[in-house]
Amino acid sequence: MINDRETLDLQPLALPPGAPAVDWQVSDALVPYPDAVAAMEARAAAIAEGEAPELVWLLEHPPLYTSGTSGKPGDLLDPRFPIFASGRGGQITYHGPGQRVAYVMLDLKRRRPDVRAYVAALEQWIIGTLAHFNVRGERREDRVGVWVARPDKGAGFEDKIAAIGVRLRRWVSFHGIAINVEPELAHFSSIVPCGVTDPRYGVTSLVDLGLPVTMEDVDVALRQAFEDTFGPVA
Repeated sequence: MINDRETLDLQPLALPPGAPAVDWQVSDALVPYPDAVAAMEARAAAIAEGEAPELVWLLEHPPLYTSGTSGKPGDLLDPRFPIFASGRGGQITYHGPGQRVAYVMLDLKRRRPDVRAYVAALEQWIIGTLAHFNVRGERREDRVGVWVARPDKGAGFEDKIAAIGVRLRRWVSFHGIAINVEPELAHFSSIVPCGVTDPRYGVTSLVDLGLPVTMEDVDVALRQAFEDTFGPVA
């Protein structure tokens, strides 16, 4: 499906040659959600003040649910894990081991102060990452995130493989994306993921698609695809 987000010129989201590279940080241990939010907010504030470089932070969370600014209480079907109210856009989603979360703190005032272009660039980053594994990720105008067609399940069936939720403060972004590498997919059954109720639309992961990739494999692909869209990383 082609939509107007694919026609956006993403090139201005890259900084000009010679600009400082984006810091790239990977956490090996599971990071509690409140700790991650506090760290993001502090870093975003420092970036806005010109006191710190931009940052991409890759991590995994312990099992939990977050509810964005459009979240509905009825979308939590079984409170089996802690739920956190989140300032990001979107509805309720699951995070847990086996899911690569990338928190993205970029100065869009310097890059391009355009929320639509930024979200489209995040989508393109995910699509480029999935392409490293010969997975065709696609945008959907009426559904947030990145989707893969599942003709093996039936005509019109699609599964979500990556979520997007962003927040901006003083034109510095935080929160970001989450790609399902090998999470426990049954944990998504306790929520209505991102408010999508159509039974044709489910949730999948790279391993569920038959790709035995590691988190390290995904991190390499994320880094390469990020540079293609946003520019160099340190």
